[in-house]
Amino acid sequence: MTKPIIIALIVLTIVVFAFLIYFFSPKTIILRRLKQLPYSRIGSLQNNKFSKIEGTALNIENPLIAPLSQRKCVFYKMKIQKKVSTGKSSHWKTIVNEEVIQDFFVEQTGERVIVFPTKSPKNYYDYLVTDGKTSSGTFKDPTPEFKKLLNHYNIETEGLFGFNKQLRYTEAIVEVGERITIAGYVKWMKLENPVADYSYSSIASITARGKHKILITDHPDALRPKHGRV
Repeated sequence: MTKPIIIALIVLTIVVFAFLIYFFSPKTIILRRLKQLPYSRIGSLQNNKFSKIEGTALNIENPLIAPLSQRKCVFYKMKIQKKVSTGKSSHWKTIVNEEVIQDFFVEQTGERVIVFPTKSPKNYYDYLVTDGKTSSGTFKDPTPEFKKLLNHYNIETEGLFGFNKQLRYTEAIVEVGERITIAGYVKWMKLENPVADYSYSSIASITARGKHKILITDHPDALRPKHGRV
């Protein structure tokens, strides 16, 4: 096999590998699935139909509080990693990986759906935009907020000779009042108890069914263009 052919095969392998990573990434998968569905108005939702809804996320009970930013939310994902050296190379090791979600409303022009996500078994598929980051390093002290969070998880911030450890944090949330896109099977329910600021006697719920999970994302590409929003 000649050298040009070997080089071409190596390049082709790299391109195919990169494409597969992109094609099967959580972001690409969920945006691709949502793109196949039309936007639905809540008042027109049909029972037992897999439907896509865009609207504002609202908490049902007390909202969650994002660990670092302290923002009110209905869903958050956070990760703390530390830099680990092994001989001549180094890598980021995840030491905390936390995902917390609660039942929540999605509101659209005064009407609401209720979303019932569960973690065990996990009945939803999500992609959240990472909108909170911070880090510390040898010559970079952790912020007071980051240090407090690290202390909460009993993570030491200093190593040998008092130098700061290389640590980083990422946070992604569905904030209360944030515009998001969801999809799932619709099931209309009668309300046994009144819901604050909601005057209807029934409400549509969004659930999973079999292999068809609830889809949740706050990515802008999943939103309806502004001129077509309801």
